[in-house]
Amino acid sequence: MSTVPELFASKVFDDRVMKSRLSSKVYKSLKNTIDIGEKLDITVANAVAEAMKDWAIEQGATHYTHWFQPLTGITAEKHDSFISPSPDGRVIMDFSGKELIKGEPDASSFPSGGLRATFEARGYTAWDPTSYAFIKGKTLCIPTAFCSYGGEALDKKTPLLRSMEALNKQALRILKLFGNDQVRHVTTSVGPEQEYFLIPKELYDQRKDLIYTGRTLFGAKPPKGQELDDHYFGVIKPRVEAYMSDLNEELWKLGILAKTQHNEVAPAQHELAPIYATTNIATDHNQLTMEIMKKVAQKHGLVCLLHEKPFDGVNGSGKHNNWSIATDTGVNLLTPGETPYENAQFLLFLCAVIKAVDDYQDLLRISVATAGNDHRLGANEAPPAVISIFLGEELEGILEAIEKDAPYAGVEKTVMKLGVSVLPRFTRDTTDRNRTSPFAFTGNKFEFRMVGSADSIACANIMLNSAVAESLKIYADRLEKADNFEDALHEMIKKTITDHKRIIFNGNGYDDTWIKEATEVRGLLNYRTTPDAIPHLMDEKNVKMLTAHKVFTEAELRSRTEITLENYCKAVIIEAKTMEMLARREILPAIEEYAAFVAKTANAKKSLATDLACTYETETVKKLSGYASEAYASLDELDSVLDKVKDSDSVTDTAYIIRDELLGVMEKLRASCDEAETITAAKFWPFPTYDELLFGVK
Repeated sequence: MSTVPELFASKVFDDRVMKSRLSSKVYKSLKNTIDIGEKLDITVANAVAEAMKDWAIEQGATHYTHWFQPLTGITAEKHDSFISPSPDGRVIMDFSGKELIKGEPDASSFPSGGLRATFEARGYTAWDPTSYAFIKGKTLCIPTAFCSYGGEALDKKTPLLRSMEALNKQALRILKLFGNDQVRHVTTSVGPEQEYFLIPKELYDQRKDLIYTGRTLFGAKPPKGQELDDHYFGVIKPRVEAYMSDLNEELWKLGILAKTQHNEVAPAQHELAPIYATTNIATDHNQLTMEIMKKVAQKHGLVCLLHEKPFDGVNGSGKHNNWSIATDTGVNLLTPGETPYENAQFLLFLCAVIKAVDDYQDLLRISVATAGNDHRLGANEAPPAVISIFLGEELEGILEAIEKDAPYAGVEKTVMKLGVSVLPRFTRDTTDRNRTSPFAFTGNKFEFRMVGSADSIACANIMLNSAVAESLKIYADRLEKADNFEDALHEMIKKTITDHKRIIFNGNGYDDTWIKEATEVRGLLNYRTTPDAIPHLMDEKNVKMLTAHKVFTEAELRSRTEITLENYCKAVIIEAKTMEMLARREILPAIEEYAAFVAKTANAKKSLATDLACTYETETVKKLSGYASEAYASLDELDSVLDKVKDSDSVTDTAYIIRDELLGVMEKLRASCDEAETITAAKFWPFPTYDELLFGVK
């Protein structure tokens, strides 16, 4: 094996490769396109394409693809070979700047939400030069945006890039007011922590619910779950460690900064965390990470589950979106410094985030709304559906002092004394990490903890970037007109604190009293389900803000409303139909078979001695018959609700039927079948149980 530095980015057409293979003139022009958005000249594109092709062929590539992220939530690719016919009947390897810049995949089968008519099949992919091309297998993958024939965004990358540009534009205005004219570009950076489960493939293959839906629709809790907290940060099992080692190598080859790995809270659950990268690159990398996680798992006889709640009764999986803002001069704008009370620039950017999160709570909730995440949010493993910000003792004290125009005494640094002379002393941080908060400040960044493990991080960062850009625009508009900058700045920070302190909460987000206070006293939103949240994307204030910053057009917003609700409905309907199939064809026959076996056993015993009580057999058959009857009744009810869903005229109405009726029936059906599982002999149960799935990897 090569050393890690030799291995890292060996499959990436990165800056190092470009500098060595491009002329200085072409390299400089391309860097200006990447760094400051200069228009790309076709002669430069041709030179880049030639160098990219030669490098890819040397790496063993035979094909190229425009790699894009449609509104399915996963990636897409259409492969074309480099071959072109030559006059002598043979072939040459060719790749032009035109092919690099633009592709024409068929858009007809991708979700569009009404952005195109059925007969309008053409779509375009456009090269994103800010995200490096890479080789996967024998294919050169070129990260691209994806749009319709009419130019509307049909992907997640395009709005993300637009939101980054919107924030950059407004942040530069603010920095200029502080005299930072040397800054040319402001970007957001993200480090997405990725949680996942690993289970044996031979067990996965026996569970149709996992195959069709990504989660278990039935399953009684095992005697042991996560109660002892013994899995979290525990010793990694050899098979899992081998998987993690191979995963790291594959990620490092693609320039993905995989840094941290450990066992998570639930049995069979783990986490991978990368180092920060620019948001659009981090988004590309996270999509690749999820794909490679699954591929590497198969090589080890495992299956990687990315569903937000694959198992009931234990923690689900999230994706903590660690978000910060930085300049091209290397300054993190969310770093408080030694004296944050005196750091006006930091305080203004901090206030911009606070205002953004309060003003656009709904957009942040919408950005993480999926059928899978609905099962996770609000449980004791993830934040509640109510958005709030955790700042910590020091920052909250600073904001309170500013609001009251009072002096700030500061938080004294506490030296930790561990009571053992050989152990070093160290200074305690002035802020904790609140794991119950949806949006927590953790030193020089905010951790948005509501994103689901299977989600693209693009959606959350689009909304976050856009909302903060709006706050900064409002600030810049006022400060640019102010007669006295210092006075206007102080008053604006003070007003933001007064107007938006309701969103700041440093306590226990799991406490029911907090939810009551948040909604009834503070007036915060509580959209508990996807159907509750998604229609608010089209609220006037949201449409106005997102279109004003040119992140979305109104038509694009309508399409996403339609697509997200449609995806929600399809996901739950697939689950309902899978439950029906499993209950009718596997679970009920298994219950009946075991009940018949027990009854036959009782009859055989009574034939030997009529006075035998056979209490176990009698009671077991009674209970099994009761659970079977309950399940059968729930199946009839399930059919009835599915018929209602089929007759529904709109996707919104369908989503409400699912929320109000279908999910409840599915829970009833599961409850009966899970109870039956607990008293059915193991050899009669038709598929692997939770104890096998969660503890099956040795």
